Amino acid sequence: MALTLKSALEADAADPLAPLRERFGIPRTAQGGRCIYLCGHSLGLMPLAARAEIAQELDDWEHLAVLGHEHARRPWIPYHDALAGHVAQLLGCRADEVAVMNSLTVNLQLMLASFYRPEGGRRAILIEAGAFPSDRYAVTTHLQWRGLDPRECLIELAPREGEDLIGETDLEAVLERRGEQIALVLWPGVQYLTGQVFDLVRIERAAHAAGALVGFDLAHSVGNMPFPLRDSAADFAVWCSYKYLNAGPGAIGGCFVHRRHFDPARPRLAGWWGHEHATRFDMPREFRPASGAAGFQLSNQSVLAAAPLIASLELFREAGMRRLREKSVALTAFLDQLIAERTPQVRSITPRATAARGAQLSLRLNGGPERGRRVFQWLAAHGTICDWREPDIIRAAPVPLYNGFEDVFNFVVRLEEALRSND
Repeated sequence: MALTLKSALEADAADPLAPLRERFGIPRTAQGGRCIYLCGHSLGLMPLAARAEIAQELDDWEHLAVLGHEHARRPWIPYHDALAGHVAQLLGCRADEVAVMNSLTVNLQLMLASFYRPEGGRRAILIEAGAFPSDRYAVTTHLQWRGLDPRECLIELAPREGEDLIGETDLEAVLERRGEQIALVLWPGVQYLTGQVFDLVRIERAAHAAGALVGFDLAHSVGNMPFPLRDSAADFAVWCSYKYLNAGPGAIGGCFVHRRHFDPARPRLAGWWGHEHATRFDMPREFRPASGAAGFQLSNQSVLAAAPLIASLELFREAGMRRLREKSVALTAFLDQLIAERTPQVRSITPRATAARGAQLSLRLNGGPERGRRVFQWLAAHGTICDWREPDIIRAAPVPLYNGFEDVFNFVVRLEEALRSND
């Protein structure tokens, strides 16, 4: 594809997914024009249909009150069970292995309570150095909760000196060398800072071969990459839905529990909504977990917080994950090529290989962090929304549901202007 505005416009005109863009709210500049929005890795745009979905629940609440639990247009008692089936399709797993609930870190805390079981010399947790802070906070507090010292029991695998990325071979080497000490591997599907995609099947196999359990943080994966969990024997996974799933700020999250862990005797932090469905409202004294991932739920979830996800999942069903991934690959390649051709002062630290990246490039500018911040601030002041991550990374994500090739081209044009203005 030629690196021109003409070729970008032609690609958009030929794109069968392009009409989906008009079904999202796109931020406007002070002058009324549309912003260039490449920040879906942080907060996805609002599906316009979300307003109607929330309004419907408000109407049912107004007119039905408590009767809405059984008689709302979408009855509230099974609301989240219905969502689980649609999310499971994106994850490539069984519906009973998914629970739509809570937020990402709450779900991670719940999964750690069930799956981090230190015993004897096998007490360590392995994560990537530079993990998203919430993940590190969660595992550190679980170690401390059990009276363990994170300085001894938290293993953080860093990239090799002078490199930005972590190879699966290095992770495998750690597991071979220290596997007898490791109780749990917690790993991202997509590393939030670099945008690196990991081979989850390979990681799961290496972790299990070492005798460890393995869980995945899919916050930057769900809705971005096709991650067929049916091909992986991962023990658990957690995610949020406000990034690529476009469910709104602080939206409801979810978790995956592999079916081999459906044993009701598995330790967990229990709540009444996780009780078996048939007798939940009998209010029994003893907890009997519902079958599957649903047995890890705590309280009934907010219908108002879940309603926008319905609007977004409908768009995913229309587009299809295969077509979205094909467009994402093309969009990200176009951005990568334009950056390399037109902005030699900028280096992407995200892998070049298609299979090793999703809809994100993490960009480092010549001139150090101060210049990088000035360039980022210039972009923001000129209607270009991406994000800055300390110490020196601008992240930009062309999301196939609502971004097009013209967005990508215009972003690089603005980036060129920003660089010239901040020499």
